[in-house]
Amino acid sequence: MPRSLSLRLESIEESPLPNGVQEVRLVTDRGTIDCRYHDAPPGEAAVLWVFGAGGGLGGPAGGLYVRLAERLTADRVASLRLDYRRPGDLKACVLDIVSGMAYLEKRERTRVALVGHSFGGAVVIAAAAAEPAVAGVAALSAQIFGTEAVADLSPRPLLLIHGASDEVLPEYCSHDIYRRALEPKRLIIYPGCRHGLDQCRDRLDLELLGWLRDLLVKA
Repeated sequence: MPRSLSLRLESIEESPLPNGVQEVRLVTDRGTIDCRYHDAPPGEAAVLWVFGAGGGLGGPAGGLYVRLAERLTADRVASLRLDYRRPGDLKACVLDIVSGMAYLEKRERTRVALVGHSFGGAVVIAAAAAEPAVAGVAALSAQIFGTEAVADLSPRPLLLIHGASDEVLPEYCSHDIYRRALEPKRLIIYPGCRHGLDQCRDRLDLELLGWLRDLLVKA
């Protein structure tokens, strides 16, 4: 990656939080990336989670990322919830993910799945297209802009989940991404579910958790 399109990780600041979570600050030459790290028993697998254009750490559906990060620790899968330096800036957010993966590598977590919601769905697709080390991608309620290179994910798996009643980004967005993607790929549409996926929370938890376990634990 050209220097003009890269971040230099200068230092890492870590401090403990309740329930075994760590506050992590990735200090780069272009700003600081705020994260939360959920450690797990020794293993190589991890999930990196990002939210929408407004940034944040909790994820859709009432804190999806926190719930699944906690459940995955029993499977020896760590999690890094990452908040962007410049929310809404696609290229900058992709670089944030690359820095997050570098942090996970320092933790000896080298098999990493990316999960993103809304704008974050495009961010994780773009990041995985540029980073062959990504094991697979789940894009939830994703936008189309930024997904032009989705075919480059293959042969790594892609999961797309969208609500049929999405009031922000219509389900057509995920249909379009799915059409352009190569196998292996899966598209799930939830009837009656809106952009934040709150109406399908239980099903979302179950299906996304199962997909991540298949990718990172059973593979």
